[in-house]
Amino acid sequence: MSDRAGESVVQRAREAAARGSLEEAFDLLMKADADGLAGPAELAVLGEVAYAAGELDVAIEAWERVHAACLEAGDTIAAAGAAVRVAMHLLLDTALMAPVRGWLARAEQLLTGQEETSAHAWFAAVRAYERMLTGDVRSAREWARRAIEVGSKCDPAACAIGRVAEARLLILDGEVREGLALLDEVGVATVSGDLDPLSTGLVYCELVCALQGLAQYDMAEEWTEAMERWSKTNAIGSLHGRCRVHRAEILRLRGSSDEAEREALAACEELRPYVRRELGWPLSELGRIRLRKGDIEGAEEAFVAADRAGWDPQPGLALVRLAQGDVAAAAASIRDALERPSRVPSKELPPDTALQRAPLLEAQVEIELAAGSLERAGSAADELELVAERFQSKALAAGATLARARVRLAEGDAADAERSFSEAVRLWNEVGAPHEEALARMGLAEALSAGGSEHQAVVELRTARRILERVEASQTRDRAAPGSKHSAGGLSTFRREGDYWSLVFEGRTVRLRDLKGIRYLARLLAHPGQELHVLDLVAAETGELAQVEGYRSAGRSLAALGDAGAMLDARAKNAYRRRLAEIEEDIEQARALGDAKREAQADVERDFLARELSRAVGLSGRDRRAASASERARVAVTRAIRLAIARIGENDPELGEHLNRTVGTGTYCAYLPEQHVADRSPRERRRS
Repeated sequence: MSDRAGESVVQRAREAAARGSLEEAFDLLMKADADGLAGPAELAVLGEVAYAAGELDVAIEAWERVHAACLEAGDTIAAAGAAVRVAMHLLLDTALMAPVRGWLARAEQLLTGQEETSAHAWFAAVRAYERMLTGDVRSAREWARRAIEVGSKCDPAACAIGRVAEARLLILDGEVREGLALLDEVGVATVSGDLDPLSTGLVYCELVCALQGLAQYDMAEEWTEAMERWSKTNAIGSLHGRCRVHRAEILRLRGSSDEAEREALAACEELRPYVRRELGWPLSELGRIRLRKGDIEGAEEAFVAADRAGWDPQPGLALVRLAQGDVAAAAASIRDALERPSRVPSKELPPDTALQRAPLLEAQVEIELAAGSLERAGSAADELELVAERFQSKALAAGATLARARVRLAEGDAADAERSFSEAVRLWNEVGAPHEEALARMGLAEALSAGGSEHQAVVELRTARRILERVEASQTRDRAAPGSKHSAGGLSTFRREGDYWSLVFEGRTVRLRDLKGIRYLARLLAHPGQELHVLDLVAAETGELAQVEGYRSAGRSLAALGDAGAMLDARAKNAYRRRLAEIEEDIEQARALGDAKREAQADVERDFLARELSRAVGLSGRDRRAASASERARVAVTRAIRLAIARIGENDPELGEHLNRTVGTGTYCAYLPEQHVADRSPRERRRS
């Protein structure tokens, strides 16, 4: 295309994206591409805009095409940089390591012998994470240092990512104090705002992942709050959803299970357009939250969904089986998880590390004691103590101490059990985990009773019950606090005035340019507590509401309005097939090298993608159709509403926070002031 025409399209697209009109920017570039007007420069912008708009497959394909075009033009460095960008998106959002290795190999071949550039720095940073998530800590450290060395000369963002990787690898190697100091140093430097939004978000997210994987919850909470403040106005792609998962974990620990569940559900919705296997991460957190709340059916539903997404659902599923009374199945499940550990590349708990085993061991102690296997429980408690000692984490130490206390009590050593339970109470209290503290106090009461101290046992049991009652009371207040700072009564006006909207909250007025998401919000706020189907919201915008209501009044399913098209569109299917070819190539290389671990990991990835394709394509080769147009509408409406809330939050952070807390998205959307939440059953809350 002509340089002038290309500059015009890119400029208009960038202006639209800056206004928050990501769909407009995306459509402009997609149209230019369809008309044959997009060259490498336009495709690179398309890759950036598509990622921000939630079109992951388009983003990756755009960078693949940039790579091919630059190769053809003889621009070796640009081709290598595009290959690294493909690898980075595959690593961040698909968690498929075999294709990542393939694209990094292409980049490495192009970069070898070239003068050091930004592409070299990013190559090293992505390679460091690929090695870490494959379990090769030693090689990962070498690549992290390389990213720091090269990035410090030519690319501060790649340098920062390399420093975070080095800090995480120091921790995994047991050099915890040094790793934590480096993490804090990188985090403080990132706050200065010198990096681009994507790199800033990656630093924040990796920093919090490291701290939560290490169970350093105080530090994790501080950085999660910093990430939340930043992400309200700056996050792109999957970063805002990832921030929600981190927040949900902290809320669960602090005893705010209802709010944690809302955050986890919102995270699932926001991450769905981006992540593939890693959708199992928020689903697993949702399962842990529901298990904590006693919603066993809901917990099982979440863990099974995580398993179907290709994620490791343990120890959650084993604990669900225990809660259901199937001790034998729980014991078999947790033993299998420990004997054949998952190769899923989790950023919080990388494979082949002691941190990955810690939650499994903690669950095993509880399950084996229920099964009457003292020897296995004792062995798990021994290993858990070694893990806690190595990583110098108070929460890990608290979990290990509680596990040891339970084993001692089961062995009949009431005195030693009492000492360990008392220490566990102290540690969990200092961590700020009321549920775990209450469990430790209940165990202490049992140990005191076994030792003949009945009066003290009664005191501890009462204290434990009071803690749990306070947690439940705080949940009730959160659900029904009409006079709270962010109550529905604080939002008194939501009115359109031409091309602008006026919002009055707590006496403050905010004026915003019209957005589709704000129009959706206005409809939800006009019906507080009422669930509206996404098709109703879309139909009201397009003038087709009468048609939707006509189908309902005739008793016909909304699915009759038309399906959502193929479960995977042509672009997605082609992308899956390219990934499968890359995985097959990686398997052949692994066999040639005799690398059994690499081959096993790639085999798992091949099976996952094959299942995804077979689910979308029938035996005859015909596309299977999605059940309803609501899926397409759900994605579009969720994206538009969350963008609108982010824009509102830029102008009034308190109003943005209020809407984040009270607007639920999904197939059914609703504005749910806190007083409406308590009246809904767990199943109803899950549906929204």
